[in-house]
Amino acid sequence: MPSIQEIKKNELNTDRFIEEKVREISGLVGDGVAINALSGGVDSSAVTILGHRALGDRLKAYFINNGIMREGEPQAIARIFEKLGVKIEIIDAQDEFFNALKEITDPEEKREAITQTFYKDVFGRLVRKSDAKYLLQGTILTDVDETIAGIKRQHNVFEQLGIDPEKAFGYKIIEPLIQLRKDGVRKAAAALGLPESIYNRPPFPGPALAARVIGAVTREKIGIVRKATTVVEEELRNTGAFQYMAILHEDKVTGMRENKRDFGLQIEVRCWESVDARKATPTKLPYETLTKLADRIVNEVPGVVSVTYNIASKPPSTMEVV
Repeated sequence: MPSIQEIKKNELNTDRFIEEKVREISGLVGDGVAINALSGGVDSSAVTILGHRALGDRLKAYFINNGIMREGEPQAIARIFEKLGVKIEIIDAQDEFFNALKEITDPEEKREAITQTFYKDVFGRLVRKSDAKYLLQGTILTDVDETIAGIKRQHNVFEQLGIDPEKAFGYKIIEPLIQLRKDGVRKAAAALGLPESIYNRPPFPGPALAARVIGAVTREKIGIVRKATTVVEEELRNTGAFQYMAILHEDKVTGMRENKRDFGLQIEVRCWESVDARKATPTKLPYETLTKLADRIVNEVPGVVSVTYNIASKPPSTMEVV
């Protein structure tokens, strides 16, 4: 596998890059059909617009509702893209993903279960239905680096691990953004005409909220971390931080409500300063902000009695918990 030639943000000529990638996608797909999975993050959003420019209606864009996204995410993202002239079909696959994740506690096994369900089962059916030979996806260079280094398997990395997607899943994968890191993708996404609400969104993991539940993933736990995520994103969206999140811990802790013991849940908040996600330091949030976060979470998220804030840098920590 040849090494990937990185294009740094300050070297990125967005007009030339967009023109080259549109031409590349068009040349590979030819007169055929390609599909792509839109998650609403900046990577998948940029790829969706590139694919639409290259293929028009021959790009079949799907939002896979896996049940582990933010509140109201599928409908909100579909509305944004319909305004941009891209029709998004929402696929309800919640039962499949929760069944695949049932009783799995190991982080890498969870990621693999999501990968197989996403690429082999859900997209396998969509490929057969659409007769597509190509899947467009938003793999970036940091995904590849962390996977190869063994830090954590990113769900969208295959060829660099010696996996042939065509043999494994029945289709080829096109990765237009693989030479860029997150800051370069944001620059390209802005040049593609995506709204700031998309190109400046904080990163969201491929395994979605399953990456923010320590231990086994259930609908109830996802519901809890989803509510906590809403609070964290509302309170920290104006901080200018690179990424911020809520994490649900597995162990319960002793708390108190109305002078009685309340053996309840603990949420960890993380907020990061970073350029490209390779290194990161915790944001020095004002104590008043942390207090407001804790008050809202314990009062608005059922069962939570403890809120903590991560202060360890990456490395040795990582931005996501699993």
